[in-house]
Amino acid sequence: MFERMSEGQIMDIRSQMLPAAEAAARIVLEIPETKMDAPTPCPDWDVRALVNHLILWNGRGEAAARRSPVAGPGEDHDFTDEPHWAERFAEQARKTAEAWQDPAAWEGNTSLTGNKEGMPAEFIAGIVFGECVAHGWDLAVATGSEPAFPPPVVQAAWEQIVPTAEMSRRYGALGAEIPVPEDAPLLDRVLGMAGRDPHWKP
Repeated sequence: MFERMSEGQIMDIRSQMLPAAEAAARIVLEIPETKMDAPTPCPDWDVRALVNHLILWNGRGEAAARRSPVAGPGEDHDFTDEPHWAERFAEQARKTAEAWQDPAAWEGNTSLTGNKEGMPAEFIAGIVFGECVAHGWDLAVATGSEPAFPPPVVQAAWEQIVPTAEMSRRYGALGAEIPVPEDAPLLDRVLGMAGRDPHWKP
């Protein structure tokens, strides 16, 4: 069952969407071409596949915020085959984060897939935000980069994942929780809740 976020949690996540997007964009911009086939913490995806997933759903995140029709390529598209794909992602990530700054974007239901019924907008916003953090971290550790998320982003990620993890797992958006000590760094606890081993190495 979906546990509603408090107004304070929503405000925290909304305020951190742009810093999270900027951190994810920096990680993507630093990916060397030689690492595109490297493994990631997501077992079924190498770096290229994970980048394509992040680009696709981040773009859909803007459409969800604006209640625009789903448009553009689907999951079989290789965005990394296009010129300046990393720079284009950085621009899209910023636009998506900015779209969610509108309080109206958080009201009612919306969808990343064009489903008319949709889901609570705050849940969808949380997915978009959480993907910047979780997949940003995935790509950073897969390519030898430093995640370097600002502490307020990590705090907001924790506030987002605690009430939504159960529903996210039900929809296959998160893997099984990996136990992490309660005194571990907060990012490690976020990652464990998101089904990641914080000490994963390629």
